[in-house]
Amino acid sequence: MNEDVHEGVNDEPLQQRGTPVGRRVFLGTLGLGALGVVAAPQLQRGLDGFLGGAADKDPTGLTGLLPNGGGFRYYSVASSVPRKNAGTYRLKVDGLVDRPTTYTLADLKALPQTRLVRDVQCVTGWRVPDTPFEGVRLSRLLDAARVRPTAKAIRFTCFDGTYTESLTLDQARRADVLVALRMQDKDLGHSHGGPVRLYVAPMYFYKSAKWLSGITVTDEVRPGYWEERGYDIDAWVGRSNGRDDEPTT
Repeated sequence: MNEDVHEGVNDEPLQQRGTPVGRRVFLGTLGLGALGVVAAPQLQRGLDGFLGGAADKDPTGLTGLLPNGGGFRYYSVASSVPRKNAGTYRLKVDGLVDRPTTYTLADLKALPQTRLVRDVQCVTGWRVPDTPFEGVRLSRLLDAARVRPTAKAIRFTCFDGTYTESLTLDQARRADVLVALRMQDKDLGHSHGGPVRLYVAPMYFYKSAKWLSGITVTDEVRPGYWEERGYDIDAWVGRSNGRDDEPTT
């Protein structure tokens, strides 16, 4: 899933997924991962950065087997992901709206921010408790765009060029759905989907699309990347995907 977290293994053909991390690097990383469990915070932060960089070059998901700070795991469904910054990032809101808009990172930061602290639950079973996210409520962007009466759903696209997600319009308007700019009280880094990602607090984390670049209002729900591969479209934690996890809200 498009996550730090891409919850699941990339199922694209190997030749389309780039070159995986070499065996020597992988074994060395295993050793670093074990050390990171007991290391000082400074070393752990360095490990996190190394794992994020390694994951960018390892869409096979092997680096997702390793521990890292905060309990998150790195996966990707694309062979590589471009990096965006304040000068190059853009978020487009379009589709069934009267006022299509393109936001810069500065535009999003200038809007009122909402902070949520929830557990993050991956559909593969791991959970990170009490994780702060901060950003703009998606409902605010939808209201500003003036959604048309015929609208029923939202389709999300990402600048990795591969990942997509969806929500119904009612789900998208919930107060606990954010266009997130910060996570764990710091700006979103690239490996965590920065500079901007979706955060859907009550659903499994594959719904919280990383590297968010497009919010398109549609007249029907269009299954996202992992829904097309068998995951539930309505991914409520503990009430979907055959799992009974405790809710995250």
